[in-house]
Amino acid sequence: MQNNLEKLNDDNEQRVEDKQVYDPPKPVKLAKPKKSKKKEDRWVIIGFLAPALLIYGLYVIYSIAMTFYYSLFEWSGIDNNMLFTGLQNYITLMSDGVFWTSLQNNFLLVGASLLTQLPLGLIMALLLFSPVKGMKFFRSIYFMPFLMSTVAIGILFIYIYDGNFGIINQVLGQIGLESWQKGWLGNEETAIWAVIATVCWQFAPFYMILFRAAIVGIPEELYEAAEIDGANPRKKFLKITLPLLVPTIITSSILSIIGALKYFDLIYVMTDGGPNNSTELMATYMYEQTFTNFNMGYGSSISFTMFIIALIVTIFIIIFDQKRKGEN
Repeated sequence: MQNNLEKLNDDNEQRVEDKQVYDPPKPVKLAKPKKSKKKEDRWVIIGFLAPALLIYGLYVIYSIAMTFYYSLFEWSGIDNNMLFTGLQNYITLMSDGVFWTSLQNNFLLVGASLLTQLPLGLIMALLLFSPVKGMKFFRSIYFMPFLMSTVAIGILFIYIYDGNFGIINQVLGQIGLESWQKGWLGNEETAIWAVIATVCWQFAPFYMILFRAAIVGIPEELYEAAEIDGANPRKKFLKITLPLLVPTIITSSILSIIGALKYFDLIYVMTDGGPNNSTELMATYMYEQTFTNFNMGYGSSISFTMFIIALIVTIFIIIFDQKRKGEN
């Protein structure tokens, strides 16, 4: 009997030890962060963002607000005589034929940029991957126009398009096409197209770099799998390269559209909006009204209208991109 009791006690002690050994530890409750710590982190974040927000607010938000404010006045910009006219500048703008011509030219530049700069950039990016020796040299040559000063490009093409000594007219004369010779920048029908061609030549290399960076990021395994399946280069481009370049194409389109809507410098250097306002853009017309005619109020209304148009186009593209991503 005593032996049985001792054995039972030993079993109970073993169970207690086993329970102590195998008893799972209770979850440790983490201490809640103190509110003061959260406040400290919040102030640190605000401190880092404050300089950028200050610069953005001063040079973007404040500038846009002041542009709209000045557009409500008739003001030369060089004296204190500011006459409040409300929305009269915008009413005048809607009946201004030169403004509508400049807006038409801006959208013409937008279309030419999308249909010329992006395809050329993509073609040049694809050529850089071709198995030809000396591609590094061609890469530098392709990118050279974008590195040149806009003023230098403008002066260069003024001589190229010159009606008497320009290279284009000389080549046309050499091949027997004298009837095609024109004063390219002095003709209202050809001036805008001559300038647009120059703009596309200058900025196509920028999109070449964007597309080349995107193509480098495409996994090589996809092309190897396509080769195993018997896909030719055309199918690999249509089924792999082009679909994976869609985000880059959309980004490039936004940059191209916004750049074309606010373009100024090359037009100003080559034609200054002439002849007879045939190459006028909204930016050059705004500059002319503000700093040549000293009509700050009317120039501000043109500038604010440019901002509204660019904002609407950008929002439309972003909404379209979000819907496309949602469908995928």
